[in-house]
Amino acid sequence: MKHKNFSKEVKLLAVRDLQSGKPIAEICREYVTDSNTVRRWKREYDKNPSAAFSGKGVASTLEAKYAQAERMIGQQSLEIDFLKKALQKLEDLQAEQRLTRSSE
Repeated sequence: MKHKNFSKEVKLLAVRDLQSGKPIAEICREYVTDSNTVRRWKREYDKNPSAAFSGKGVASTLEAKYAQAERMIGQQSLEIDFLKKALQKLEDLQAEQRLTRSSE
């Protein structure tokens, strides 16, 4: 099975589903993971509920949005640079064509 990162909230929901008596097979289908992973989450939660899943999984929603915005800004900066260069080449070509016409 392909490795996935799950947020703390998803892990807690899966553990709570398991504690409520929901069959592990159903939980695995719902969260698209395997039974060993769900059991490991439960062991980690049972060991120390207040510290379970700290620093693991997907970044918080706010952090994820911030990272996505940074990626978008970076991509747009690259596009702007590309367009500036293309515009400069076009302007140079037009200037060259004007010179050619005027010298004829």
